[in-house]
Amino acid sequence: MLPPLADLVDSARVVALPMAARFRGVDVREALLFEGPEGWAEFSPFIEYEDAEAATWLAAAIDFAWSPQPAPVRDRIGVNATVPAVPASQVAAVLARFAGCRTAKVKVAEPGQTLADDVARVRAVREAMGPEGRIRVDANGAWNVDEAEHAVHALAEYDLEYVEQPCATVPELAELRRRVKYMGIPVAADESIRKSSDPLAVARAGAADLIVIKAQPLGGVTHALQIVTAAGLPAVVSSALDTAVGLSQGAALAAALPSLEYDCGLGTASLFLDDVADRRPVDGSIPAGRVTPGAATIDRLAASDERRDWWMARLARCHEVLAAR
Repeated sequence: MLPPLADLVDSARVVALPMAARFRGVDVREALLFEGPEGWAEFSPFIEYEDAEAATWLAAAIDFAWSPQPAPVRDRIGVNATVPAVPASQVAAVLARFAGCRTAKVKVAEPGQTLADDVARVRAVREAMGPEGRIRVDANGAWNVDEAEHAVHALAEYDLEYVEQPCATVPELAELRRRVKYMGIPVAADESIRKSSDPLAVARAGAADLIVIKAQPLGGVTHALQIVTAAGLPAVVSSALDTAVGLSQGAALAAALPSLEYDCGLGTASLFLDDVADRRPVDGSIPAGRVTPGAATIDRLAASDERRDWWMARLARCHEVLAAR
């Protein structure tokens, strides 16, 4: 059931969180928060997303605020550190923000950078984490198949756990997986799941060894769980650079998965200098419970009036999209 727009607007607050390092092209992360009968939820599709795609994020937020969530099977979630596309000299400082994390996801294929930059960054992560650390890389679909194959070979000596979304399309992922299978480096799909009209195409094509799922882009916890079940592949739950409120939804998803073989990308609170609540990793994990932000904290982190108006207008448009579906 879609609640009236007025019910969302009544508690809606827009926040702007300063980041410790530039990530995904932004230094400040904006989000709209609102409260429903079940608690607080987050609506924070990236700025460039059109309303049709952003409306799915709103559906996820409404589901989290208005509906009971699937029962958890674990109360804490192991999480990875996230290393933006920073110079190798800054890697140690980034990792220091992720207390106790045994796994690191390293951004690669950043526009304007080279494979040499990626190799240097991954090398620095390996040196900082030692031989027992787990390293995965994320290219966000930026390589073609030949570039991805070359990069996997260049990075293989650092013992990769997997390579996430190395290429943009499902056929490219399938071809790369065929080429590097002998190396024992798994291929993970992210954008090919969350931005696809057919999130199961990856599994049917044999294009990935595991899938990365995110609660907001997939319309909520229940729908994401259905995708995991239908895909039949191991899943890693990740964030969409969420505030602590959004991370609690991701944690609810991770907590409800019957099996969780990998650390999840839900430690991203450590990328912020301030947040609406504290969801930074402790001993490499976060709790699975809901978050209730304090009023004073929301006020301190409030976005400008101009940005609040922008988000409220977006909320209204996306609510209209959902009403028409």
